[in-house]
Amino acid sequence: MEKETLIEELKALIIKSLKLEDVLPSDIDPAAPLFGSGLGLDSIDALELVVALEKTYGIRIPDEDVGKEAFASLSALAGYVIKNKK
Repeated sequence: MEKETLIEELKALIIKSLKLEDVLPSDIDPAAPLFGSGLGLDSIDALELVVALEKTYGIRIPDEDVGKEAFASLSALAGYVIKNKK
């Protein structure tokens, strides 16, 4: 799977699963942080996103350390999915 294609899929997944009605895919910068100053997601969003990623891509995010690395940015998340997809 090509990373650019996956990034677009992940943008749609984030918007849909977190019900971000005011956010367009073009609003999400692949290099910006997903949490805090970037997209501004919180810990509840992280849990919902993990569930959506597990259902959609069959990946596991086993602990907080892996989660911090995987959720550093959309680009980092795409790399994690490609590396760990079943």
